[in-house]
Amino acid sequence: MTHRVRCLITAGPTREHLDPVRFLSNGSSGRMGYALAAAAVRRGWKVDLVSGPVDLPAPEGAAVHRVVSAAEMFAACARRFAACDLFFAVAAVADYRPKHRVPRKGRKRPGLWRLELVPTIDILQTLAARKRPDQVVVGFAAETHALLASAQRKLAAKRLDWIVANDVSRPGLGMGAARNAVVLLAPGRRARRFGPAPKAAVAEFILRHVAAKGST
Repeated sequence: MTHRVRCLITAGPTREHLDPVRFLSNGSSGRMGYALAAAAVRRGWKVDLVSGPVDLPAPEGAAVHRVVSAAEMFAACARRFAACDLFFAVAAVADYRPKHRVPRKGRKRPGLWRLELVPTIDILQTLAARKRPDQVVVGFAAETHALLASAQRKLAAKRLDWIVANDVSRPGLGMGAARNAVVLLAPGRRARRFGPAPKAAVAEFILRHVAAKGST
């Protein structure tokens, strides 16, 4: 019997709440992760999409698991990671959360408001450390400077199979935009560049290169 590839993808931002209405987050639209999910479904793969808060329709054929915080995203991924063949960590996960979340919205007050932050769990590094030899783990690096050096460090430090790097300082590309330009890196391989192009085309480019190890 032919093995049906199982793909786990994260997408969108996370929100780390200070109180019921205020939160720390970022400008991720989720479009890149959703485009990858749609492209994987078209290949006939079984897709689990763990999505932060976004305003996008669910990709037809994918199982969407909606979360808010980094902790919730990690829990959803950890339950499914062992069963996947490929893991794409596309989501722009908040690096920090407020140390204390208050149960009610506070009143505006004069003067400074000092906010104490603590790190969130590193979802990609934690799950990559559990990777079996038959699994493929792909990270994403959104950078504003030193793109290749930063991506190479992340690729090595987290022991990833691939990393997709993009410069989010370029107008109209990357985070929150409909188009992207990326550099695909893997240990011992030459860098491959693609774009600018619509994110659906970028998704197809990525899958063409990373799928070989996990495809039937």
